Amino acid sequence: MRGWNFSAGPAAIPEEVIQEVKNELLEFKDSGTSIIEVSHRTDLYSELAFESKQDFIEILNIPESHEVLFLQGGATHQFSMIPLNFNNIASNADYVVSGTWSKKAAVEAEKLINVNVIASSEISNFSNFPQYEEWKFSNDSAYVHFCPNETMQGIAMHEAPNFKKHIVADMTSVILSEPLDVKDYSLIYAGAQKNIGPAGLAVVIISKDFMNLANKDLPKILQYAEHSKADSMLNTPPTFSWYVAGKVFKWIKRSGGLEYFQKLNRKKAELLYEYLDSSDFYLNKIEKNQRSIMNITFNLANEHLNGTFLEESKSKNLLNLKGHALVGGMRASIYNAMPLEGVEQLVQFMKEFESKHG
Repeated sequence: MRGWNFSAGPAAIPEEVIQEVKNELLEFKDSGTSIIEVSHRTDLYSELAFESKQDFIEILNIPESHEVLFLQGGATHQFSMIPLNFNNIASNADYVVSGTWSKKAAVEAEKLINVNVIASSEISNFSNFPQYEEWKFSNDSAYVHFCPNETMQGIAMHEAPNFKKHIVADMTSVILSEPLDVKDYSLIYAGAQKNIGPAGLAVVIISKDFMNLANKDLPKILQYAEHSKADSMLNTPPTFSWYVAGKVFKWIKRSGGLEYFQKLNRKKAELLYEYLDSSDFYLNKIEKNQRSIMNITFNLANEHLNGTFLEESKSKNLLNLKGHALVGGMRASIYNAMPLEGVEQLVQFMKEFESKHG
């Protein structure tokens, strides 16, 4: 029996998508082979790749000014690929350090470009997101990097940035959760294993103008422009992850698009936050306007009950609720594939657990 998977990533994939994959796994489209055996150089796979890219463009309403790339290495590879490509524009880049992932990005970038930390909440152990008004931009940075949703801490910046600089955003944990004005960004990147599909794939949305400014002296495999020329097939792509991502894009379109998921995701988050706010047994101290919609973190007031909570929740088929080791506590990740029923089941269990142990 499948459980309710609250993992932060690799995360839940829509059950109907998994069923489709299961049905096609032995043989894909009368090809005589499995999808995991189909060469990326065949017309069959090229059609699949083209269609999934077009669906992604349609879902996000990506303008012609931007290119979409499907790359290997996940989001972490982009931590170094971005400064490698754009350290020729200027010798420094601006980074907002709002949580563990943005800090990791800044640390990696520091090896390749001078990093200016223009705002940070590390002194408060990342318990808040640095206010936009506090960002102290450099005059001549190559780009400004930020992560609008920090999965470990469960904090988020919900307003879109509004300044005339090259904006680079790690949207791994929020992409496809709500509508997005892509034209405001020079580069958006996202690991697949949240709202897109299986791990191993990264999607990059990059302004063509920005891409054309990049360092051309790098090995081809490290240049966005070269991946663009090769339609993301400069080398063998993660074919299976790309295939499943295409299935997820179709599912998003069938379900009602990003407006539908924005409403659903907010409803799920509000349900859980409302209960947390009504209870002294569970704690969430994040400012309400900075709470993540995707990754809801909370603690038990009595930390001695953590193990019991995880054990009993697992027995109820509520899976992967343990918070990240660096943060502790609990975390419920409620990406697109988590239905409202799963969150309702979680809240019901939490009420029963509080009644039993409170």
